[in-house]
Amino acid sequence: MIPDWLHAIAIISLLMGLVSAIVIIVAEMRDPQHMWIMNVVWPLFALFASVAALWLYFRYGVLASHGSMMPAMKNNKTPPNKRFTPFGIMVAKGTAHCGSGCALGDIIAEWLVFFVPAIAVWLGYPSFFSEKMYATWILDFILAFGFGVVFQYFTIKPMRDLSFGQGIYQAIKADTLSLIAWQVGMYGFMAIAHFLIFKDLLGAELKVPTVEFWFMMQIAMWCGFATSYPVNVWLIKSGVKEKM
Repeated sequence: MIPDWLHAIAIISLLMGLVSAIVIIVAEMRDPQHMWIMNVVWPLFALFASVAALWLYFRYGVLASHGSMMPAMKNNKTPPNKRFTPFGIMVAKGTAHCGSGCALGDIIAEWLVFFVPAIAVWLGYPSFFSEKMYATWILDFILAFGFGVVFQYFTIKPMRDLSFGQGIYQAIKADTLSLIAWQVGMYGFMAIAHFLIFKDLLGAELKVPTVEFWFMMQIAMWCGFATSYPVNVWLIKSGVKEKM
């Protein structure tokens, strides 16, 4: 049985993520990010990062808003997001950028498989995989990778003034290792949550249409952030990925 306290914590955590995303959306409507894709990245990041995303956005994210960037650009000065953002925070923003694509892909994939169970069958359940979760992970990865490349494309292309083909190529280079590292951390924790925490300890099944599932997914996203962060340090230092 799932304890009441865990159910309550899950509800509170999910509501905090939702409220954080809404607060950021409202702020972006007043002063949008200079790079439009970040108007999508920040609320998606907030869905799982909650108040941490709020702090990061209002402390450093606003430095890349249209209102903050335009005066510096008109006067040919270094943009404030480059001048006042420590390297570690730039890495965190780059990691969150990757994670937002993963989050969107995972949300869509989980609900798609829930509403259309045949998708899991097409992806190998139960003929190849004994757990539907594994088949779902394949779709998770495909969608997360697709969204990640798209998000990265709309970041790299304008910053480097690339053609469409060059932009796609550089986006794949910048996002592949970061996304794989993210999914390793996320899948790892979800496996622990599914088999150890819920099945073994609680004697319950972790199901998609429950607040507990999405609370575990929030934690899993943080695990993905932790495993992807060092990869993003290397990608940014080596120039494969842009500083943000």
